[in-house]
Amino acid sequence: MARATHTAEASDTGRPAPRHHGNRHGRSEQARQAVLNAADDLLVEKGFAGVTMEGIATRAGVAKQTIYRWWSTKTDVLMDAFLQDVAEDLTVHDSGDIALDLRGYLHRLAWFLSESDPGAVFKALIAQAQHDQAFAQDFRSRYLDEQRRRDRLPLERALERGELPSDLDLAAETDQLMGPVYYRVLVTGEPVGEEFTDRLVDAFLRRHGLAAES
Repeated sequence: MARATHTAEASDTGRPAPRHHGNRHGRSEQARQAVLNAADDLLVEKGFAGVTMEGIATRAGVAKQTIYRWWSTKTDVLMDAFLQDVAEDLTVHDSGDIALDLRGYLHRLAWFLSESDPGAVFKALIAQAQHDQAFAQDFRSRYLDEQRRRDRLPLERALERGELPSDLDLAAETDQLMGPVYYRVLVTGEPVGEEFTDRLVDAFLRRHGLAAES
């Protein structure tokens, strides 16, 4: 990913990345991407408290006032970086088979939340939302509502194909499938590898009389 290249350049030289200049016709996409990458990298390296607008500007090679033209706070920068990563990494594939789709999606979701750099950003944003009501509302409207829709999508597609009963309680079934993943990531810290997510899928398939794959 672009983040890895950007981090390597800054770390290998020990100097800030080359400065990116905007232009008269609007935002410099190169500079914007550099800022998002820098925010992600700094959070992973230093934690939420260690991320500052000054640090982001230095790492990205842009002027601090450039960042303030686009974002008001470091949380806003991290939010946009996180949403971009979600769009890239959490696509819900459609194979036409509910078992394959659920296994694949839960594998990706568990990896994304527990092992990836964006997963660290996710946990920081969740923590920030606990004591910042305005941000909590923004986080819910910009991410959580869409994530809820994304988590339901494999079940909705299976309903349309007739693989699942028409009276299925989508909300309850989504909670039973996805809830344990979020619980381990955010509360217990226990592993959420493929063996764990496959057991969740197997339990779902058994509940609905579908043959669980080995």
